[in-house]
Parts: sequence; C-alpha cells; structure tokens
Amino acid sequence: MDIVALSCSLIWLLLVATLIIRAARQRGLLPVLSPAAVPSDTRAPTLAVIVPARNEADNIGPCLRALLEQDYPPEHCTILVVDDQSVDATPDIAAAMGREDGRLRVLRSPPLPPSWTGKSHACWLGVRAVAPGTEWLCFIDADMRASPTLLASAVQSAQRDGIDFLMVAPRHVLRSFAERLVIPCGLFLLAFLQDLGTAQARGAHDVTASGQFMLIRADTYEAVGGHAAVRAAICEDLELARRCKRSGYMVLLKDGQKLLSGRMYTGWRTLWPGFAKNLVDMIGGARATAVTATASVVLSWAALAVPAFTAWHAAQDAGALSFVSIAMAMTASAAAFGLHIAGAIYFRIPFWYGLLFPVGYTAGALIAADSIRQRWQARVTWKGRVYS
Repeated sequence: MDIVALSCSLIWLLLVATLIIRAARQRGLLPVLSPAAVPSDTRAPTLAVIVPARNEADNIGPCLRALLEQDYPPEHCTILVVDDQSVDATPDIAAAMGREDGRLRVLRSPPLPPSWTGKSHACWLGVRAVAPGTEWLCFIDADMRASPTLLASAVQSAQRDGIDFLMVAPRHVLRSFAERLVIPCGLFLLAFLQDLGTAQARGAHDVTASGQFMLIRADTYEAVGGHAAVRAAICEDLELARRCKRSGYMVLLKDGQKLLSGRMYTGWRTLWPGFAKNLVDMIGGARATAVTATASVVLSWAALAVPAFTAWHAAQDAGALSFVSIAMAMTASAAAFGLHIAGAIYFRIPFWYGLLFPVGYTAGALIAADSIRQRWQARVTWKGRVYS
C-alpha cells in the first residue's frame, strides 16, 4: 500500500507541475497590444467600425460612447450599428446617439434569412453598407468598452506587423457569482489545452480566436468570402479566422487588457446558454468536449481526494513512505489552489473564489454536457433564436 500511495502522490505532483508550467508558458506566448500614438490625418487608413447588436440596451450606450471618444482621426473613421431585430431599446438608444454625432449610423436588419446566424448576418449587412474604398473593417461586440487609443493602436499594430486579421482579447470584468466561478476556470482550461506557440504561427493549420474585437483588411475579408462564407457557423469568429489563415493571410490574437474590457455575461441566465452554444466548437468536437469535461472534474477534485487518500493511508500505516506521500500530495494540491487563487487576484475578484475551483470546473462540465446535448439534437439556442 505504501507504493500505491506514493505512486498516486507522485503522479498527482507531476500532473499539477505539468499543467502549471503549460499555463504559464501560454500566457507568455500571447503578444500584448500596447497603446500607440494617434496617427495623423494624412497617414491614417480609412476604417469602418461595425457593432452588431441584438437586445443590448444595457450595453450599447457605453460601448458607442467609448467608440465616439476614440483618438482615431474622425474623418477616416465611421461607426455603424447593425440592429439585429432587437425587441428592447437598443435601436432607439443608438439612433439618438447617431443624431448627435454624424460619424454614427444605425442600420436595421431585416428578418434573419434561413441558414444564417444572427451575428454573421448583422456583420455582413454592416460591411455591405460601408463606403467603397474603406481599407480596414473592425467588428466589436456591444458589451465591450474601449480605451480612447484602442482603434489607433490596433490599426498601427496590424500595419507594422503585417497582420491581415488582428483579434484582441479583452480584460474580463466579472461581477456575479456565476461569472467569477466559471469564467476563470474556463480560461485556465484553454491555457491547459491550447498550444499558442503553434496556433499563432503563420504556417500553422489551426488558429486561436477571440471574436469580441476583430480588425481585418477589407480586401482580405472579401477574398475569403466574409461572414457569408461562415453564415451558419455558431463560432463564426473562429471559422472566419480559420478561412483567413488557411488562405495564407496573417492572423494573430493579441492581449488587449490594457485597452479593452468587457463583461460577456451577467449571471447564470446568460452565462450558461452563452457557453453552451459554442463550447463544442471551442474545444474541438463532442468527443473532445466530453473527455475534457470529465478530465477537468476528476483532476480538480483530485486536489482534495489525493491528500485525503494519503492521509487515510498514513493513519492505517504510519511508515516513512506514507509521510513522503502526504508531503508530495499536499505540495501538489497547494500549488493547484495557489494557481487558482493567483487567477482570482488577476481577475480582480475575491481570492476565495480560487478555493472553489473544483466547483467551477464541475459547473463547466455540466455546461459542456448541455453543449453536447444541443449538438446531438442539432438545435442551438441563443438570444431567443433556435439554430439548426
């Protein structure tokens, strides 16, 4: 039994060390989008910012105010809100702001055609309404908040680094219990699973994506078919990025927490369906999602189970190997809890959320099961619509 307990503790220690090292390595591989100087009117390329919005009355005002306060030369920048059949005050709020600032226009989307998702349709309509000759297209979600230098920094970064399709990952604002419990665990899971070094490489087959802020050359967008080519995709941002990369264009994700923040969800009511609709696509299929969800639950609760097992074994036979097993198991579990406490501090939430990470991964696994169920039934529900 001493060998069993020792082997269990050693395997647990090696697993935790591997995951922590991998997560730390991923963070260092994501380039940072830093603030840049505002370009002069003569050097700034023309830019169209498209905001697809459906029932975003609580978000659309702050989002548009931040965009209208950008340092980007106003003569070279237009902002277009595409209202996707909202049933709240979203179009009225946007229209009122448009009457105060001529750079902002509001376009009402017609009923959603068959085989289209709402966001792809809204983005596509927005691009069709952009002035001919526009050089860059920017798509930003209504729940995002941009610092005044975001657009200038993103455009200059793309031009300087030869990027055709730049995505910017925001700083996540977490306020409800559901957000604080699940989202840090989800981002840790992505850090454990992804290989950013490979995915970000120009010649790689796959890509890592974040659709909350996307900047793409207009000619690149047209060359790959734009949102019309991914009209039925639930993860349209991921599919569009893949099409660009596989067509030979430079696609890159940058860390934009200095310049962009957002609150994706407001609690269980929006978080659960929001993740369930696309988790299967994000992880790589139903089977991969099931395996990943099961492994995350087993490993997270192992942080409690392995030390408990070694302590129980030591109580039965207090040999020298038993105490070595306890030491290794406790060290590994302390590191696992420490990692998630550090994550809670990073996300600016109370540290004790880091102690709840087994519950967070379990909740995520239940959402994953729901995501798999929806795909098996070929029915994905989001914002009052059911997609086949």
